Amino acid sequence: MKRRHVEEAFFKGLMILSFLLVAGSLGFILVTIIVKGLPALSLSMLIQTPKGGYYLGKEGGILNAILGSLYLAIGATLLAMVVSLPIALYLQVYIRGSRWADTVRMAMDVLWGIPSIVYGAFAFTIMLALGMRASLLGGILTLTLIEIPIMTRAMDEVIRLIPIDLEQASLALGATRLETAFKVVARQMLPGIVTAILLAFGRAIGDAAAVLFTAGYTDRIPTSLFRPVATLPLAVFFQLGTPFPEVQRRAYASALVLTIIVLLVSLGSRWLASRLSRYSIK
Repeated sequence: MKRRHVEEAFFKGLMILSFLLVAGSLGFILVTIIVKGLPALSLSMLIQTPKGGYYLGKEGGILNAILGSLYLAIGATLLAMVVSLPIALYLQVYIRGSRWADTVRMAMDVLWGIPSIVYGAFAFTIMLALGMRASLLGGILTLTLIEIPIMTRAMDEVIRLIPIDLEQASLALGATRLETAFKVVARQMLPGIVTAILLAFGRAIGDAAAVLFTAGYTDRIPTSLFRPVATLPLAVFFQLGTPFPEVQRRAYASALVLTIIVLLVSLGSRWLASRLSRYSIK
Protein backbone atom coordinates (compact mmCIF):
# COMPACT_ATOMS: atom_id res chain seq x y z
CA MET A 1 0.00 0.00 0.00
CA LYS A 2 2.84 2.40 0.87
CA ARG A 3 4.41 1.87 -2.54
CA ARG A 4 1.13 2.66 -4.28
CA HIS A 5 0.75 5.85 -2.23
CA VAL A 6 4.30 6.90 -3.09
CA GLU A 7 3.67 6.30 -6.80
CA GLU A 8 0.42 8.24 -6.66
CA ALA A 9 2.09 11.17 -4.91
CA PHE A 10 4.99 11.10 -7.38
CA PHE A 11 2.81 11.22 -10.49
CA LYS A 12 0.51 13.80 -8.95
CA GLY A 13 3.52 15.99 -8.24
CA LEU A 14 4.76 15.40 -11.79
CA MET A 15 1.42 16.52 -13.22
CA ILE A 16 1.42 19.65 -11.07
CA LEU A 17 5.01 20.42 -12.11
CA SER A 18 4.10 19.96 -15.78
CA PHE A 19 1.14 22.30 -15.42
CA LEU A 20 3.22 24.95 -13.67
CA LEU A 21 5.91 24.66 -16.37
CA VAL A 22 3.41 25.13 -19.21
CA ALA A 23 1.45 27.87 -17.46
CA GLY A 24 4.66 29.63 -16.41
CA SER A 25 6.06 29.55 -19.95
CA LEU A 26 2.82 30.94 -21.37
CA GLY A 27 2.70 33.63 -18.70
CA PHE A 28 6.33 34.62 -19.33
CA ILE A 29 5.71 34.92 -23.08
CA LEU A 30 2.56 37.00 -22.60
CA VAL A 31 4.19 39.30 -20.05
CA THR A 32 7.22 39.84 -22.30
CA ILE A 33 5.07 40.69 -25.32
CA ILE A 34 2.77 42.98 -23.36
CA VAL A 35 5.52 44.84 -21.51
CA LYS A 36 7.63 45.41 -24.62
CA GLY A 37 4.88 45.72 -27.20
CA LEU A 38 2.06 47.65 -25.56
CA PRO A 39 3.93 51.00 -25.28
CA ALA A 40 4.68 50.90 -29.03
CA LEU A 41 1.13 49.95 -30.02
CA SER A 42 -1.01 52.79 -31.34
CA LEU A 43 -4.05 53.37 -33.50
CA SER A 44 -1.93 54.74 -36.36
CA MET A 45 0.11 51.54 -36.33
CA LEU A 46 -3.07 49.50 -36.84
CA ILE A 47 -4.66 51.59 -39.58
CA GLN A 48 -1.62 52.60 -41.67
CA THR A 49 0.65 50.76 -44.04
CA PRO A 50 4.45 51.22 -43.82
CA LYS A 51 5.61 54.58 -45.09
CA GLY A 52 8.99 55.47 -46.50
CA GLY A 53 11.60 54.85 -43.85
CA TYR A 54 9.28 52.78 -41.63
CA TYR A 55 12.02 50.22 -41.00
CA LEU A 56 14.32 53.07 -40.00
CA GLY A 57 11.99 54.11 -37.21
CA LYS A 58 9.80 56.58 -39.09
CA GLU A 59 6.00 56.67 -39.39
CA GLY A 60 3.74 53.95 -40.72
CA GLY A 61 1.97 50.83 -39.52
CA ILE A 62 1.26 47.14 -40.06
CA LEU A 63 -2.17 47.24 -41.67
CA ASN A 64 -0.75 45.43 -44.71
CA ALA A 65 0.45 42.55 -42.51
CA ILE A 66 -2.80 42.33 -40.53
CA LEU A 67 -4.97 42.16 -43.64
CA GLY A 68 -2.50 39.89 -45.41
CA SER A 69 -2.54 37.37 -42.56
CA LEU A 70 -6.34 37.40 -42.51
CA TYR A 71 -6.56 36.98 -46.30
CA LEU A 72 -4.18 34.02 -46.23
CA ALA A 73 -5.71 32.30 -43.21
CA ILE A 74 -9.34 32.76 -44.26
CA GLY A 75 -8.69 31.65 -47.85
CA ALA A 76 -6.68 28.60 -46.79
CA THR A 77 -9.21 27.61 -44.12
CA LEU A 78 -12.11 27.74 -46.57
CA LEU A 79 -10.26 25.60 -49.10
CA ALA A 80 -9.10 23.15 -46.43
CA MET A 81 -12.65 22.83 -45.08
CA VAL A 82 -13.97 21.92 -48.53
CA VAL A 83 -11.46 19.04 -48.64
CA SER A 84 -11.27 17.99 -45.00
CA LEU A 85 -14.95 17.66 -44.09
CA PRO A 86 -15.77 15.15 -46.87
CA ILE A 87 -12.67 13.12 -45.98
CA ALA A 88 -13.60 12.99 -42.30
CA LEU A 89 -17.21 12.04 -43.07
CA TYR A 90 -16.05 9.39 -45.56
CA LEU A 91 -13.81 7.80 -42.94
CA GLN A 92 -16.70 7.64 -40.49
CA VAL A 93 -19.71 6.77 -42.62
CA TYR A 94 -18.33 4.79 -45.56
CA ILE A 95 -15.17 2.95 -44.42
CA ARG A 96 -15.42 3.01 -40.65
CA GLY A 97 -13.20 0.42 -38.99
CA SER A 98 -11.52 -0.69 -42.23
CA ARG A 99 -7.77 -1.00 -42.88
CA TRP A 100 -8.06 1.70 -45.54
CA ALA A 101 -9.42 4.13 -42.93
CA ASP A 102 -6.48 3.38 -40.62
CA THR A 103 -4.08 3.97 -43.52
CA VAL A 104 -5.63 7.35 -44.31
CA ARG A 105 -5.45 8.37 -40.65
CA MET A 106 -1.80 7.36 -40.43
CA ALA A 107 -1.03 9.36 -43.58
CA MET A 108 -2.76 12.41 -42.11
CA ASP A 109 -0.79 12.04 -38.89
CA VAL A 110 2.46 11.94 -40.86
CA LEU A 111 1.46 15.02 -42.87
CA TRP A 112 0.53 16.82 -39.65
CA GLY A 113 4.02 16.23 -38.27
CA ILE A 114 5.90 17.54 -41.30
CA PRO A 115 7.52 20.95 -40.55
CA SER A 116 5.87 23.87 -42.30
CA ILE A 117 9.15 24.88 -43.95
CA VAL A 118 9.02 21.57 -45.87
CA TYR A 119 5.57 22.48 -47.17
CA GLY A 120 6.93 25.87 -48.15
CA ALA A 121 9.88 24.36 -50.01
CA PHE A 122 7.63 21.86 -51.78
CA ALA A 123 5.13 24.54 -52.84
CA PHE A 124 7.94 26.86 -53.93
CA THR A 125 9.36 24.12 -56.18
CA ILE A 126 5.95 23.55 -57.76
CA MET A 127 5.46 27.29 -58.24
CA LEU A 128 8.83 27.58 -60.01
CA ALA A 129 7.90 24.69 -62.31
CA LEU A 130 4.59 26.41 -63.16
CA GLY A 131 6.19 29.83 -63.59
CA MET A 132 4.32 31.33 -60.63
CA ARG A 133 5.72 34.12 -58.49
CA ALA A 134 5.28 34.60 -54.77
CA SER A 135 1.70 35.73 -54.33
CA LEU A 136 -1.43 35.62 -52.21
CA LEU A 137 -2.63 32.60 -54.19
CA GLY A 138 0.63 30.74 -53.62
CA GLY A 139 0.46 31.42 -49.89
CA ILE A 140 -3.18 30.29 -49.67
CA LEU A 141 -2.47 27.01 -51.47
CA THR A 142 0.57 26.32 -49.27
CA LEU A 143 -1.33 26.96 -46.06
CA THR A 144 -4.19 24.82 -47.36
CA LEU A 145 -1.81 21.87 -47.60
CA ILE A 146 -0.76 22.48 -43.99
CA GLU A 147 -4.33 22.83 -42.73
CA ILE A 148 -5.85 19.76 -44.43
CA PRO A 149 -4.25 17.10 -42.17
CA ILE A 150 -4.84 19.19 -39.04
CA MET A 151 -8.48 19.85 -39.84
CA THR A 152 -9.18 16.34 -41.10
CA ARG A 153 -7.77 14.57 -38.05
CA ALA A 154 -9.45 16.97 -35.63
CA MET A 155 -12.80 16.47 -37.37
CA ASP A 156 -12.26 12.73 -37.57
CA GLU A 157 -11.62 12.42 -33.83
CA VAL A 158 -14.75 14.43 -33.10
CA ILE A 159 -16.95 12.52 -35.54
CA ARG A 160 -15.73 9.17 -34.18
CA LEU A 161 -17.46 10.03 -30.89
CA ILE A 162 -20.89 9.86 -32.50
CA PRO A 163 -22.83 6.72 -31.48
CA ILE A 164 -22.99 4.11 -34.23
CA ASP A 165 -26.64 3.56 -33.32
CA LEU A 166 -27.47 7.05 -34.56
CA GLU A 167 -26.05 6.28 -38.00
CA GLN A 168 -27.80 2.91 -38.13
CA ALA A 169 -31.11 4.50 -37.14
CA SER A 170 -30.76 7.03 -39.96
CA LEU A 171 -29.98 4.29 -42.50
CA ALA A 172 -32.87 2.18 -41.19
CA LEU A 173 -35.28 5.05 -41.83
CA GLY A 174 -34.31 5.05 -45.50
CA ALA A 175 -31.67 7.78 -45.59
CA THR A 176 -28.71 7.29 -47.90
CA ARG A 177 -25.15 7.29 -46.59
CA LEU A 178 -24.63 10.74 -48.08
CA GLU A 179 -27.70 12.11 -46.32
CA THR A 180 -26.61 10.43 -43.10
CA ALA A 181 -23.15 11.96 -43.36
CA PHE A 182 -24.22 15.56 -43.91
CA LYS A 183 -27.66 15.75 -42.27
CA VAL A 184 -27.08 13.54 -39.23
CA VAL A 185 -23.39 13.07 -38.48
CA ALA A 186 -22.20 16.56 -39.45
CA ARG A 187 -25.10 18.26 -37.67
CA GLN A 188 -24.60 16.21 -34.51
CA MET A 189 -20.89 17.02 -34.40
CA LEU A 190 -21.22 20.65 -35.54
CA PRO A 191 -19.61 22.24 -32.43
CA GLY A 192 -16.57 19.98 -32.71
CA ILE A 193 -16.28 20.59 -36.45
CA VAL A 194 -16.29 24.35 -35.91
CA THR A 195 -13.60 23.97 -33.26
CA ALA A 196 -11.46 21.93 -35.68
CA ILE A 197 -11.84 24.61 -38.36
CA LEU A 198 -10.80 27.40 -36.00
CA LEU A 199 -7.91 25.30 -34.69
CA ALA A 200 -6.53 25.03 -38.22
CA PHE A 201 -7.18 28.76 -38.77
CA GLY A 202 -5.07 29.60 -35.72
CA ARG A 203 -2.21 27.48 -37.08
CA ALA A 204 -2.40 29.15 -40.48
CA ILE A 205 -2.44 32.75 -39.28
CA GLY A 206 0.65 32.22 -37.15
CA ASP A 207 2.79 30.39 -39.69
CA ALA A 208 5.79 32.15 -41.15
CA ALA A 209 8.08 29.50 -42.65
CA ALA A 210 5.56 28.16 -45.17
CA VAL A 211 4.77 31.57 -46.69
CA LEU A 212 8.26 33.06 -46.65
CA PHE A 213 8.92 32.12 -50.29
CA THR A 214 5.38 31.38 -51.50
CA ALA A 215 3.53 34.53 -50.40
CA GLY A 216 6.47 36.92 -50.41
CA TYR A 217 6.27 40.24 -48.60
CA THR A 218 5.13 43.72 -49.54
CA ASP A 219 4.35 47.00 -47.81
CA ARG A 220 1.16 47.31 -49.86
CA ILE A 221 -2.26 45.81 -49.30
CA PRO A 222 -2.78 43.08 -51.93
CA THR A 223 -5.35 43.85 -54.60
CA SER A 224 -4.98 40.60 -56.56
CA LEU A 225 -4.43 36.91 -55.91
CA PHE A 226 -1.28 37.13 -58.01
CA ARG A 227 0.46 39.83 -55.99
CA PRO A 228 2.73 39.34 -52.96
CA VAL A 229 1.22 39.70 -49.50
CA ALA A 230 2.62 40.57 -46.08
CA THR A 231 1.96 38.56 -42.90
CA LEU A 232 2.24 39.38 -39.21
CA PRO A 233 4.81 36.65 -38.40
CA LEU A 234 7.11 37.90 -41.15
CA ALA A 235 6.51 41.49 -40.06
CA VAL A 236 7.74 40.53 -36.59
CA PHE A 237 10.76 38.75 -38.09
CA PHE A 238 11.81 41.63 -40.34
CA GLN A 239 11.29 44.30 -37.67
CA LEU A 240 13.28 42.38 -35.06
CA GLY A 241 16.11 42.07 -37.58
CA THR A 242 16.66 45.84 -37.74
CA PRO A 243 19.22 47.58 -35.48
CA PHE A 244 16.77 50.34 -34.50
CA PRO A 245 15.18 50.02 -31.02
CA GLU A 246 12.01 51.82 -32.14
CA VAL A 247 11.41 49.30 -34.91
CA GLN A 248 12.19 46.39 -32.58
CA ARG A 249 9.54 47.67 -30.15
CA ARG A 250 7.10 47.70 -33.04
CA ALA A 251 7.97 44.05 -33.64
CA TYR A 252 6.76 43.21 -30.14
CA ALA A 253 3.64 45.28 -30.79
CA SER A 254 3.03 43.27 -33.96
CA ALA A 255 3.49 40.07 -31.97
CA LEU A 256 0.95 41.37 -29.46
CA VAL A 257 -1.57 42.01 -32.25
CA LEU A 258 -1.04 38.48 -33.59
CA THR A 259 -1.47 37.04 -30.09
CA ILE A 260 -4.71 38.96 -29.60
CA ILE A 261 -6.06 37.66 -32.92
CA VAL A 262 -5.24 34.05 -31.97
CA LEU A 263 -6.80 34.59 -28.53
CA LEU A 264 -9.98 35.98 -30.10
CA VAL A 265 -10.14 32.98 -32.43
CA SER A 266 -9.83 30.61 -29.45
CA LEU A 267 -12.51 32.42 -27.47
CA GLY A 268 -14.70 32.56 -30.58
CA SER A 269 -14.40 28.83 -31.10
CA ARG A 270 -15.57 28.17 -27.54
CA TRP A 271 -18.48 30.57 -27.91
CA LEU A 272 -19.55 29.07 -31.23
CA ALA A 273 -19.24 25.55 -29.85
CA SER A 274 -21.55 26.40 -26.97
CA ARG A 275 -24.03 28.12 -29.27
CA LEU A 276 -24.07 25.30 -31.82
CA SER A 277 -24.41 22.59 -29.20
CA ARG A 278 -28.17 23.22 -29.29
CA TYR A 279 -28.26 21.26 -32.55
CA SER A 280 -26.76 18.20 -30.90
CA ILE A 281 -28.81 15.41 -29.42
CA LYS A 282 -28.57 15.55 -25.63
